[in-house]
Amino acid sequence: MAASPRELADDPRAPASRTAIMIVNPAAGRGRAMAKAEAVGRALEGRGAVVDIRHGETAADTRRLVEQAIAETPDVLVIAGGDGTISAVLDLLADAPVPLAVVPGGTGNDFAAALELPQDPARLADMILRGLPRAVDLGVVRSTHGSHLFLTVAACGFDAKVAARTNRLRWPRGAIRYYLALALELIRLAPQRYRITDEQGEREIPGTLLALCNTRCYGGGMPIAPKAIPDDGRLEVVHVEHIGRMRLLRLFPHLLHGTHMMLPEVSTWGSREIAVSAPGLVVYADGERLAEGACAVAVRRGALTVLVPVFRR
Repeated sequence: MAASPRELADDPRAPASRTAIMIVNPAAGRGRAMAKAEAVGRALEGRGAVVDIRHGETAADTRRLVEQAIAETPDVLVIAGGDGTISAVLDLLADAPVPLAVVPGGTGNDFAAALELPQDPARLADMILRGLPRAVDLGVVRSTHGSHLFLTVAACGFDAKVAARTNRLRWPRGAIRYYLALALELIRLAPQRYRITDEQGEREIPGTLLALCNTRCYGGGMPIAPKAIPDDGRLEVVHVEHIGRMRLLRLFPHLLHGTHMMLPEVSTWGSREIAVSAPGLVVYADGERLAEGACAVAVRRGALTVLVPVFRR
């Protein structure tokens, strides 16, 4: 369980003179993170906060800056970027004595969406100053590659293979590369037999898609698990049985709108820990390849304390 942060209740009488260290990934969102971080920084200073904005030009820089910021114990550690920026330093953020505030600025902001974080710089500044701390779960993938934490969804099926293919392609750029990868993997679509072990026991199930979800969305807003809650101590498992190419194509609009849960090919259940193996299995989470062949995926309950806004009716 994460250490309790300093009192951050949404009390209008609370002083706004807080200290915040903001770590920015300038490359996130093709520069959007940098622009939003500067706007949030100005809003914080206008509210009397002391803000120190630091730029991590490389992944190693960002990691060093986050480690240093935690050691300095500001009132709030702010990270401006997307899911990948945060995920890369989760081992440092987990159980840290400083609460995290997220300024969504990446191409994929699924974690921020799960917490219903604002996009407006003024509202983000208010959240950083007077937001409520929420201890949320993290997922953890254990395999022969070691143990890796993740924020959102561990994909173990067709979607993971599309991600792997997208990463291997050097051309074209942008969304077209993803659609090309999707087409190539559709051609190669074959039955997958998952051997899984969880609270229900050990069994083998055929499938096209198996997603282990800490939050409801992945892939920049696809609501794969609409009922997933990031602080309930379990993963929402979404399974799509083996289907053909045309049926899979017809399924995609449902995935984009979260209506796939009503289809007969889709089943879901909750699990605190699940072991998965399959021939050719590839596991991706937060955009990174974390395992092949076999892995165990579990929950670290309440491992990350994040500031969230207070909504008044």
